[in-house]
Amino acid sequence: MATTADISRGMIIKIDGSLYSVVEFGQNKTARAAAKVWAKLKGVDNSRTIEQTWNSGESIHPVRVERKPFQYLYKDDTGYNFMDTETFEQMAVQEQMVDAPQFLKDGQEVSMLINTETELPMSVELPDKIVMQVTYTEPGLKGDTATRTLKPATVETGATVNVPLFVNEGELIRINTKTGEYVERVKE
Repeated sequence: MATTADISRGMIIKIDGSLYSVVEFGQNKTARAAAKVWAKLKGVDNSRTIEQTWNSGESIHPVRVERKPFQYLYKDDTGYNFMDTETFEQMAVQEQMVDAPQFLKDGQEVSMLINTETELPMSVELPDKIVMQVTYTEPGLKGDTATRTLKPATVETGATVNVPLFVNEGELIRINTKTGEYVERVKE
């Protein structure tokens, strides 16, 4: 059994039958009262975000989670289908379990968080930064590069990303999957 002293960022905790990931945490100390531990929690099996406060030293219920490498195969009526790269077993997950489904392309490596108690998938995480090819964008105007002006560009998965004016069709760009923003142009 763990206590509030064991809380860390990214830890998965079970509260009232639901699973939550610790986004941020801290401690409040006052001269008169006992210390309190607070945490901002994001729902793993639901889309809620909550704040929770415990007395210092109180018991919490962490859930053991395993991170496994999977490969994206395709999307159909059952959801997004992935293959375990070690056992070659296939698993389908719903769209809300994938952190950035608009950037998934065939054959892409992802990490799947699996609850070790139930052996069920909890979420699918793409790498922090991925490289995509620009399939369509308006040409930039010559000389209009002094300001950080952005234009929309469509990438190979169909997602739209705002890119600087100098990025052209057919070029490779690096995208941050957490924010969906352009990072840099990639040389081949």
